[in-house]
Amino acid sequence: MDSEDGRRVLDPAQDGAALKALTHPLRLTLLGLLRQHGPATASELAARTGESSASTSYHLRVLAKYAFVTEAEHRDSRERRWKSVHDMTSWSNEAMRRSPGGSTILSVLHRRQVEHLQQSLDRHEADLESGRLGQDWQEPSGVSDSMPRLTPESLAELWEVLRAKTDELTARDAGDPRAEQVVLFTAGLPLAPDPVAGQGRAEASAGPDATDAGATDAGAPDAPAAGDAS
Repeated sequence: MDSEDGRRVLDPAQDGAALKALTHPLRLTLLGLLRQHGPATASELAARTGESSASTSYHLRVLAKYAFVTEAEHRDSRERRWKSVHDMTSWSNEAMRRSPGGSTILSVLHRRQVEHLQQSLDRHEADLESGRLGQDWQEPSGVSDSMPRLTPESLAELWEVLRAKTDELTARDAGDPRAEQVVLFTAGLPLAPDPVAGQGRAEASAGPDATDAGATDAGAPDAPAAGDAS
């Protein structure tokens, strides 16, 4: 199912094969490259990924089979160019976990996103070090691992606020030549109480100036990212 904001919402009950197709790491990489850099040929994507043209061509056809990519306008008759159909792919976590094999697929997709975060961090640091990114990006960029206490309703509301604000700022900066591609990650991962840690806090609270240590913050603003596969 497509939405008006360029997002494809997958239904695990109907789109199980499409979701499974996304678990292949090269397919996710190819889809991400097309979304980030625009249309490309299998050969161009092979050069970017270090894969063979035969491999990228095959996986592009798989992505096309499940309507993630489609043929783009060709520059000439000798090449076959591909483009992403949507800007983002999302799903219902609840529906995923109810579907057969959905929890496994969800786990694989989340881990692919963590790998993307590491790759993005490496590239970001290299771009700053080499001067490909200006120094004005130093302060606003960063990663935060804050740990607020929220209800399920508040966490759901936070996701909606983040999406709305991201859309607002993206529209505002659309014509600004200073705008750069920003890899934006968000993760809302509730944790059940740890019995051992709970006992430790209870004992510590008896002493003076007892505090509950939270996660460290790098000093930069929160840098949330899309929780959907990209």
